[in-house]
Amino acid sequence: MKLVFVTFLLVSLILSSSLFKVSMAGFCNSKCKIRCSKAGIRARCLKYCGICCAKCKCVPSGTYGNKHECPCYRDLKNSKGKPKCP
Repeated sequence: MKLVFVTFLLVSLILSSSLFKVSMAGFCNSKCKIRCSKAGIRARCLKYCGICCAKCKCVPSGTYGNKHECPCYRDLKNSKGKPKCP
């Protein structure tokens, strides 16, 4: 009986983590679509916004600025020391 319970618990954890990733991807896509709506090079903006959102679990509101709302997003830098996130 304990083995069945432990197996059920393990399967539940695996399934719930995969569902979280799917819902997080939807969250990031919708937030980044808004964030990048006025970007000159939209594809690049969406790419980097998606990377930053996946790592930080947040995207600042609006199309520009407001990075104080998400310190992780604000503090990510590229290899040249410039802001990575749009």
